[in-house]
Amino acid sequence: MMNPELDRIKKNLETHKAELLQRISKVKKDIGKEYSANWAEQAQERQNDEVLDAIGIESRAELFLIDRALKRMTSGEYTNCSYCGKHISMQRLNAVPYTHLCIQCAEKESIE
Repeated sequence: MMNPELDRIKKNLETHKAELLQRISKVKKDIGKEYSANWAEQAQERQNDEVLDAIGIESRAELFLIDRALKRMTSGEYTNCSYCGKHISMQRLNAVPYTHLCIQCAEKESIE
């Protein structure tokens, strides 16, 4: 299918995706449990829910990036920059496996 390096990246992305799905599921289960009758404990529990919510949001954002990378692999576009179309180096893909930009376009995007 692909070269061994891309196969390894794909397996790592799929493994990380499974971990994120588990984390999101656990966060959903933990948020909104019944609060204690004690006001001080309630305040702490609500604060914990805010942290869990932030973890869930971050996990869903990362899941989106991984899904996009896996779709790009399936379509054969994974190693091409989605902005300029040039090749994305394997060094970059190893460092940031869910990137869709070559280093030059990523640098331009961070400047603008």
